[in-house]
Amino acid sequence: MRKIVIGLAFFVILGVAAYLRFHHSKPPMEVVYAGNRRVTLYSTTAQVREPVTTVSFGDRLDVLNRFQDEVEVRTEKGARGWVSERELLSSEIWEEARELTNKAAAMPVEARGHTRVLGNLHVDAGRDTPRVRQLAKDTPLDLLARKPVSVSPSRPSSEEETSAPASARKEDWWLVVARPPDQGTVAGWMLGRFIELDVPAPLPDYASSAGMRIVAWFELNRVQDLAGNPKVQYLVAGAKGPEGQACDFNLLRVYTWGVKHNRYETAFVDSSVCGKLPVEVAPAPSANLTFSFEDLSNVTPEKRVYRMQQTIVRRVKQGDLATPRLHAHR
Repeated sequence: MRKIVIGLAFFVILGVAAYLRFHHSKPPMEVVYAGNRRVTLYSTTAQVREPVTTVSFGDRLDVLNRFQDEVEVRTEKGARGWVSERELLSSEIWEEARELTNKAAAMPVEARGHTRVLGNLHVDAGRDTPRVRQLAKDTPLDLLARKPVSVSPSRPSSEEETSAPASARKEDWWLVVARPPDQGTVAGWMLGRFIELDVPAPLPDYASSAGMRIVAWFELNRVQDLAGNPKVQYLVAGAKGPEGQACDFNLLRVYTWGVKHNRYETAFVDSSVCGKLPVEVAPAPSANLTFSFEDLSNVTPEKRVYRMQQTIVRRVKQGDLATPRLHAHR
């Protein structure tokens, strides 16, 4: 009997040792993060496989093994599975994306819009920069800053541009804050042609008739129409010509509400700017307000300041008011 007990105890010890050896938590090779809205973990790298679980964008994952472009990961809850490396973000990229989102939270909004099509957010402007995540069509966006980027010779941006020298081709990229319905805000750079601006009416009609592509718009103040309804008076920054220009905008328009004709009217035009975002609008306690931006028309960047009194807009030069440029009402 004693020998039997000793034998059983020996086998129990062997069993526990084997369990601890083969089931002890394997230390991770590195830490990564899920890089898509939903990432599925699979049971194997084989073509015939089963889903194990799904994780959401930003979920932390421990890397256990690598095989070609497949990665075995472990979730914080202990689930293990294989996933394509393309659906993961390294710790370095994740930290860059987090810092960019924090920086963007303190920046003023220049325009609002949504994704025109399925598009990618990047950590920097350019097609070859690391991707943060993919956004679905119609995802709301706040536009913060613009950057022109040269198009790679191997990646012409359109058929119309293939005849131009590669060094001459540039495309607009925008720093945006995206608001996906499945999570909180996330910031990144997006190719401008993937963005549709949500310009309030009737500004698109006015811009179209002026041959202007709207870049940004700002509420200056509000007045009442004859019925007592509030009407927003707008400052619009726009551009003429192709994308990729050095100036963020080269046209300014101020649209005010004309009570007499019960419609918006073009109160101010300036077509001699090479403006750089952001545009700062400073409301005043009285009827006056100012707006300003950095102008790149000359070799040295210069701050331009404009003052608005009722419907009259003048550029402020060295403390003096320049003569207003008035134009025929529309």
